[in-house]
Amino acid sequence: MASNSLAGVSYQFGTNPLTVSTTRFVLPAITLIWILKTRGLALALPKRIAIISFILGFITVIYTIALLSAIEVLPLAIAILIFYLFPIFTGLMLAALGWQKLSLTMAISSVIAFLGIALALGAEFINLNGWGVVYAAVAAAGLATISVVSNRLMANEDARLVTLHMCISATLILIIVCLLNGGFALPKTDSGWISIITSHAFFAYATIAFFIAISLIGAGETTFYNNIEPIMAVGVGFLFLNQNLTILQYVGIFIVLIALLYNGKKAT
Repeated sequence: MASNSLAGVSYQFGTNPLTVSTTRFVLPAITLIWILKTRGLALALPKRIAIISFILGFITVIYTIALLSAIEVLPLAIAILIFYLFPIFTGLMLAALGWQKLSLTMAISSVIAFLGIALALGAEFINLNGWGVVYAAVAAAGLATISVVSNRLMANEDARLVTLHMCISATLILIIVCLLNGGFALPKTDSGWISIITSHAFFAYATIAFFIAISLIGAGETTFYNNIEPIMAVGVGFLFLNQNLTILQYVGIFIVLIALLYNGKKAT
């Protein structure tokens, strides 16, 4: 959430979605190489797993560009809200494939959490860019697909190694896209550089933690508890950026927390 918000800020200083997408996977890749090498682990994957990881990297490229494009043409709250359909999409995909049962508790909690996020973000559906809505929905479906497939892929493989190969393939694909498109544009001001570097730092941490969590508790639970991210972003804005919250936003925050607690209680 913080990463995507800062990415949106960086657009104001000369960069664009393609540039942010191309550079954002470099830091997590470097971090994972360092972690794996310091632990004496090999960086290679079995051929079949490496091919699937490359495909997931390609899907990652699609969803990343789609999300950052949505942020460029939609109000940030709307882009993020539509993107946060991905926990619901993940649960539905897992159930459709027969890989995980979608319990009534999870279904109800997911819908309630989404409605709470809508209130907490203060989203207003007025004069929206149609393509922006499509971009955000594609991004949600893309991340859900990656979550579902990686859930199976990481059952017998180190999550860090699979994530590394996904980041490398995504970076290579995006470099080729940049060379063909010619749309690479770095920030033109110090503020732009600070925004994009900070965005990438948050993204690196979030990406590594996300896939490790999937390997430990599964895609359904991991994506569901990601619903806390927009709430944390709203809280940071209130505490550190002097952003005022409306009564409806407080109600939304409360609803999301209740949904998370309700699902957690039922799960235990």
